[in-house]
Amino acid sequence: MPHFLIAQSELPAEREARRRRAGKSSGETYAATLEQIQPGVATTIVSPADDAAPALSTDRLAQFDAVFLTGSPMHVYDDGPAVRHQLDFMRRVFAAGIPSFGSCAGLQIAVAAAGGRIRKMPKRMEAGIARRIFPTEAGRNHPLLAGRPPGWDAPAIHGDEVAELPPGATLLASNAMTHVQAAEVRFDRGIFWGVQYHPELALREIAVAIAAQADDLIEAGLADHEDDVEAWANDLKALHDTPDDPALRWRLGVDGEFAEERLRRREIINFLSNLEALRG
Repeated sequence: MPHFLIAQSELPAEREARRRRAGKSSGETYAATLEQIQPGVATTIVSPADDAAPALSTDRLAQFDAVFLTGSPMHVYDDGPAVRHQLDFMRRVFAAGIPSFGSCAGLQIAVAAAGGRIRKMPKRMEAGIARRIFPTEAGRNHPLLAGRPPGWDAPAIHGDEVAELPPGATLLASNAMTHVQAAEVRFDRGIFWGVQYHPELALREIAVAIAAQADDLIEAGLADHEDDVEAWANDLKALHDTPDDPALRWRLGVDGEFAEERLRRREIINFLSNLEALRG
């Protein structure tokens, strides 16, 4: 049975706040998702951004079958100890030659570690649903996006984005809001597949995140009142419980690619299916 390393970039206070809201830290969510996809899989969670976190050597990292990088509130363009710790960790993952996958901040960390650039989104945040994601020409035949239709929606909540991919990276998907929605990064001895959206999250977790950021959504002009945010979050929670409800799908403007858990997790499933090839 494979053994996966999950690296969460949330700091201790952020992890506890997420546990209070959603019941799990971002790393614990990833572990639960991987266990549901591959029952019995072994997972180890680390927090490389923490001041007291031990630095794992490349030899130790190479003992894992893959590394997963979670989302978090981390602003990768802020030059502070937490960001430097996280980027150093990711460079060791690349040096170890171990396949890695990440979502949201996980994508941004891998891109920055390989020499790319991250920025605050210039217009507004992308919140709740990333709409009309389309594969690039390279993405149409890339195994990360195998099975995706010509366009799809995905759970997302982020105010930062990739501004520039590093050398050796391939853009795989975009939409009107965020140019880099999916990418492959090759750096040093490693290969990373990542997405800006959240295939690992349950819809209830997205709903909780939306409700917790109501003030930010109103400030960004995405909602007029807290009641609007609450009603939208409640629809997401209801879709979590009844994903085949046609009225909820219509009201939220989504199809099965977003509503159905198996389809929503497609990129993670594809990554796991290709691990042997990625390890060379």
